[in-house]
Amino acid sequence: MAKEFSRTDRVAQEIQRELAVLLQREVKDPRVTMATVSAVKVSKDLLNANVFVTFMGQDTPQQIDQAILALNKMAGFLRSMLAQRIRMRVLPRLQFKFDESLVLGRRMSSLIDLAVASDQARRDDAIYEEE
Repeated sequence: MAKEFSRTDRVAQEIQRELAVLLQREVKDPRVTMATVSAVKVSKDLLNANVFVTFMGQDTPQQIDQAILALNKMAGFLRSMLAQRIRMRVLPRLQFKFDESLVLGRRMSSLIDLAVASDQARRDDAIYEEE
């Protein structure tokens, strides 16, 4: 019987869970406010982990770039804190990246709303012209 989750998936899930707590409780950097870990992708050799984060209240690209830079600078500290919480011989190196899926999702949603409103306006105009 095959395993339900691979080891890399289990490690990624544990890193995501513990890192979310660490970002909330331990990180005091004002550039990194309201950070949410949306996903973690661990390499097959378990040496590297891409951590995808989003930020509430930081909308400009400059703020996001500064927050990602700050997180990447404190990656060693966060890795050492994770090592105290997760039992592994070698903990993966952390590389923080901005998760654009929420931004793209909001943009797609607004485009859909705009298209629906445009269709409704055309339908209303057609009904009005028939009368």
